[in-house]
Amino acid sequence: MAAFSRRQLLGAGLGAAAGGFLSACSTPGTVSVNTAPTIAPAGGEKITLSYWAWLKDLQKVLDVWNAANPNVQVEATWIPGGNQGGYQKLYSALAAGAGPDIGQVEMRSIPEFMLVNGLVDLSRYGANEYAPLYDETLWQQVSYMDGVYAIPQDSGPMAMFYQPEVFSTVGVTGTPRTWPEWAEVAAELRGLDVYIDCFPLADASVFAALAGQAGAQWFRAEEDGWVINMTDDATLQVADFFDQAIDKDLVQIGYGAYTPAWFAAASQGKIASVVTASWGDALVEGVSGGAGKWKGARMPVWEGSGFGSSYLGGSTAAVMSSSKHPREALEFAVWMTTSKEGIDAMIANSGIGWSPAKDFIGTSRQSGSEFFSGQAYNREIFVPAAKEQNPDWSWWPTTQQSFNILSDGFRRKTSGTSLVDSIAESERQIMTVFENKGLTIRKEQA
Repeated sequence: MAAFSRRQLLGAGLGAAAGGFLSACSTPGTVSVNTAPTIAPAGGEKITLSYWAWLKDLQKVLDVWNAANPNVQVEATWIPGGNQGGYQKLYSALAAGAGPDIGQVEMRSIPEFMLVNGLVDLSRYGANEYAPLYDETLWQQVSYMDGVYAIPQDSGPMAMFYQPEVFSTVGVTGTPRTWPEWAEVAAELRGLDVYIDCFPLADASVFAALAGQAGAQWFRAEEDGWVINMTDDATLQVADFFDQAIDKDLVQIGYGAYTPAWFAAASQGKIASVVTASWGDALVEGVSGGAGKWKGARMPVWEGSGFGSSYLGGSTAAVMSSSKHPREALEFAVWMTTSKEGIDAMIANSGIGWSPAKDFIGTSRQSGSEFFSGQAYNREIFVPAAKEQNPDWSWWPTTQQSFNILSDGFRRKTSGTSLVDSIAESERQIMTVFENKGLTIRKEQA
């Protein structure tokens, strides 16, 4: 990912951009803690850090740290998932000067928190020395030219979970290696009233992940503002492909993955596979009677270009601007996300997605899985998938609103508007959103 500074992030200037966001999100203001002197370590003084997150049973993870660090204790406070109310709680607390030391923030939402001075630049406290411990692509997702604005906590490299017996009904003994092969298998399965997968019209994040796999880079920050290109060849290739797949009834669009209808269809062999993130394993295990009927495989690739996988989801431990102890918060976050004790505790208690650590995926993820036909799919499938990502994809300050616009456009597919056409219209609307927030944006010229 091309790194950029907060100055580039703002584009049109701090005053206008922050002002627009302040009115929408109740944010801390226009004064950045990153221009003030760094805060000295607590020394021998006993301190307590607060961590607001939607991870379940997070306190059990923190207790592992607390037992070994009596002078730096960490307490968890549960908040709803980011856009389900958690971010509003963080924004409101920051505005009141009462935010936590650490907040769980999705990677795609880091620029929005940067925009409102909500995050500590951890490079000022030595974060870059920890960079070699992390997956390089994920570290780039939290790095912006002259700073590091969060610590990667978990992610979602993508692959395919599938039912071999269902595939075998049409003579397929492996899995499709390319998306055109995937379409061929999908057509064969439709002859047996089976769908190969779903395409979620209401969740544009999945399409974004597929476009990223094809090599798309929708946004780029330059010194004079943002550059947008959502109608590049890679994106339109993916949109046209799924336009045809939907038109030919090759994918289920009536419901999405992991909905009640999906679980019912999957248990009856009417859904053959799901291209999803690593964290999807726990959800697939919810398919009734599915034990021993599922396996993992690499996701299909786009012919002639793109990458072997993509990321779907991912969050960070972000040190908030309200923290009085950013050094200690950084040290704790690094321990939690790179040490064997921290990673194992997060998997066991909180069920995190893929570990961001470069060399350790978690003890429990090393061996085979009884549900997944005895396959060590984490080692065999997701380890290489995590190394085959698009390094140029970067997030932008209006990600969720952009996804909402895209999803609204995709829903019109059922009334005759193609995905290709809706993307072009969505791009225009997203540019207007940037401009309304006081951000400079221009369309990339061919």
